[in-house]
Amino acid sequence: MSIQIRQGAPGARILGLGAYRPRRRVTNDELAQVMDTNDEWIRTRVGIVERRWAEKDETLVEMAVAAGGKALAASGLDPDEVDLVVLASASLRDPIPGIGPQVAHRLGIPRPGAFDLNAGCAGFCYALGVVSDAIRAGSARNALVVGVERLTDVTDLADRSTAVIFADGAGAAVVGAAEQPGIGPVVWGSDGDQYNAIEIAAGTGTMTMAGQAVYRWATTRLTETLEEAMEAAGVGPADIDVFAPHQANLRIVESMTRKLGFGEDTVVARDIVHSGNTSAASVPLALTALLESGEARSGDVALVLGYGAGLTFAGQVLTLP
Repeated sequence: MSIQIRQGAPGARILGLGAYRPRRRVTNDELAQVMDTNDEWIRTRVGIVERRWAEKDETLVEMAVAAGGKALAASGLDPDEVDLVVLASASLRDPIPGIGPQVAHRLGIPRPGAFDLNAGCAGFCYALGVVSDAIRAGSARNALVVGVERLTDVTDLADRSTAVIFADGAGAAVVGAAEQPGIGPVVWGSDGDQYNAIEIAAGTGTMTMAGQAVYRWATTRLTETLEEAMEAAGVGPADIDVFAPHQANLRIVESMTRKLGFGEDTVVARDIVHSGNTSAASVPLALTALLESGEARSGDVALVLGYGAGLTFAGQVLTLP
């Protein structure tokens, strides 16, 4: 006897994107008033000009619902057509209950499979890989993926190495079954020998990061992941219209861009300049910003990469909705 796989879902693609950016803008000059730093120091080292910090009412659930609702509206689907919700976050404060089911309920999605996922800043790309594979296997037809963070909850404002970088926000994507696949195979992995390079140690409640170690790892080890993701999708650098890696550091983005040898027409996401590092939210926030500005267009081929705590990484080639 052979196991039967549901037919009719040969591929998956993104149907809609959505984003939520907190109301409060925090400039480098504002940070310089409360810590030993200045605008030039921050711009030179990480490329950030301003970032968004969530107010008290902009909770993880509220931001996730706002971004998820926009993605649903953009997809054209009704909530009852979604049967899987995966929420990626590295800043969840309570282990139980997860907020994925809460977000689904608030959006009017009836009884979906729903869970939270923590792969650090790689969380959105990990979740995208999970739901696209679930759709291809027939375990779901349409899915909602949300990356949401309140990193200011776990940031020590006395530690300028992290306080100038981390920020808040939410980004979401609705993924659906498609005859023509629009999400390439995920190329993911981890380098657990550096598991504590980014961590919230037990009992501390605040994040620490070995910045130089993470920088070296990202700039020397992850280009091959991007090349493998393109190879798995059957494309090369000349086919990439948009490059949107995790917005961790503008210097890392520029280093990867040079090494991959994209054409002059390739649009490179630099959302970190005005959004800061939003961890699991950064990739969908960057993609949404590019579409809204007109720099990227529906149908463009995008190469994305998430990487962070663990140390984890995941890359995919996508067709933009």
